[in-house]
Amino acid sequence: MLRSVSRGLWNYRTVIFIILTPLLLLPLPLVVRTKEAECAFVLLLMATYWVTEAIPLSMTAMFPAVLFPTFGIMKSSNVAKEYFKDFHFLLVGVICLATSIEKWGLHRRIALRLVTMVGVNPAWLMLGFMSGCAFLSMWVQNTSAVAMVMPIVEAVLQQILKAKESGCVGKVNPNLQLDETDSSTESMKEDTGACEPAADSRSKQDLMMCKAMCIGIAYSSNIGGISTLPGTSPNLIFSEYLNQIYPDCNCINFGNWLLMCLPISVIMLFLTWIWLYWLFLGSDFRFLWQCKGEQSEKEKAARKVIEDECKSLGAMSAQEIFTGMVFLLMVVLWLTRSPGFMPGWASLFPHHSGYITDATVALLLGLIFFIVPAYGPDRKYEAMISWEEFQASMPWKVALLVGGGFALAEGAKESGLSLWVAELLKPLGDLPVLATVAVACIIVTTLTEVASNAATITIFLPILSPLAEAIHVNPLYVLIPTTLCTSFSFLLPVSNPPNAVVFSYGHITIMDMVKAGIGVNVIGLLAVLMAVATWGVPLFSLDTYPDWAPVLPDFNSTLP
Repeated sequence: MLRSVSRGLWNYRTVIFIILTPLLLLPLPLVVRTKEAECAFVLLLMATYWVTEAIPLSMTAMFPAVLFPTFGIMKSSNVAKEYFKDFHFLLVGVICLATSIEKWGLHRRIALRLVTMVGVNPAWLMLGFMSGCAFLSMWVQNTSAVAMVMPIVEAVLQQILKAKESGCVGKVNPNLQLDETDSSTESMKEDTGACEPAADSRSKQDLMMCKAMCIGIAYSSNIGGISTLPGTSPNLIFSEYLNQIYPDCNCINFGNWLLMCLPISVIMLFLTWIWLYWLFLGSDFRFLWQCKGEQSEKEKAARKVIEDECKSLGAMSAQEIFTGMVFLLMVVLWLTRSPGFMPGWASLFPHHSGYITDATVALLLGLIFFIVPAYGPDRKYEAMISWEEFQASMPWKVALLVGGGFALAEGAKESGLSLWVAELLKPLGDLPVLATVAVACIIVTTLTEVASNAATITIFLPILSPLAEAIHVNPLYVLIPTTLCTSFSFLLPVSNPPNAVVFSYGHITIMDMVKAGIGVNVIGLLAVLMAVATWGVPLFSLDTYPDWAPVLPDFNSTLP
């Protein structure tokens, strides 16, 4: 009887947790009975469910639509307005482009072109695949970038594993598997006979190369995603939050974000490549300056796979050319809309200043894919992409999650919770600003390992923004680095979808990812702090408190 009860409780542990959490938080609205406490109840409840994912993330995001009107914080009609913003139009346009890129295979051509540029030496091959994945993730979802690149990587790795080594010519080890056990190792020794040393050496070396290359793909998708505003959801959430809370702030656009974050990505990508090579392949870095010699069997096998893949693509199709032209046009229009150092094309509409945003460009060009015919007049009319294809790629979960975050932020502002948090955090003004930012980045990086990136940034933006105001520091000085660090979820397969996709191939273990991820987290944190302390200061005037941010009375002034 007791055993069946305990088993039933264990099976229903999620339901019990869902019920107990609001009960434990009820003293806030029932005892304190202020608008700030009621909003804090909603914030803590949503944060708990988001971190634990006891309820689907997108449904937890619906809580403000129910609880804010119930507590009298906001009207239901006002809450509903927060769930669809400029962010969503930008997301729709970018996903239209990404859908066309995937449908017509442009991503494979880009990835293979970058790989052939660096060569087939294992180290350079890893850098080529990492660069290709990072570039793709600048424009499409990180998960999509990994899903595009990993099949090519897997084909190359499997061909390398089958390559004959000079020490064992004429012998092929059929038992060579990446997830080998002790028993399979013994059978390998029996099968390979006189070539046993070469087979063992090859097995270990190839296994380490597979680990390094696969982990590099997962990490490079996150590293590349931070470079552009549409590259990853935390960047877009931050951008829209800034427009919502600081409507007079026109500091963030596609161009200056790229100037700020592209160097961070390049630095992180290079140091991550070096770190993974050292961790899995050894400390021999002579390949960096050695001239190319005769290629090994592995390198020839890898080159053959890549050449075969390139040949299978054939000539560039009209659909790929059109998609590439729209892609380039979108980037150019983003960069030149309002570059800051000169008038952009948006100045052609002087009577509508501030009306046109990056979302306008993305949506306009995204709509073109539903109109332009994919084939000539000799075939039945078919648009470049269909609604079904777009719908399959559209991350509706993220769209709802972000809407819930905007509603939560607006509720915190309306209830006075933001001001209360700002007053509470004023003592932090006695610390150096860089130290405060570093602490915030470490906290965010730690939490994002166990919670989704979008949920993490949605929780912290309404907290960190009042913190910056409380210590009278430019909010961008705090919000930009913490937004970037939200994408540094490198430790676990469950930390983000790209990690899970790569882990599912079976080449790496959790401990491999933990060991590699700690180093990459440190690299990312230092690169971000260096950026905001150096080139970020003149780019966003981080050393001055802006006019668009509110001034709180009796603040503790601290200059960066």
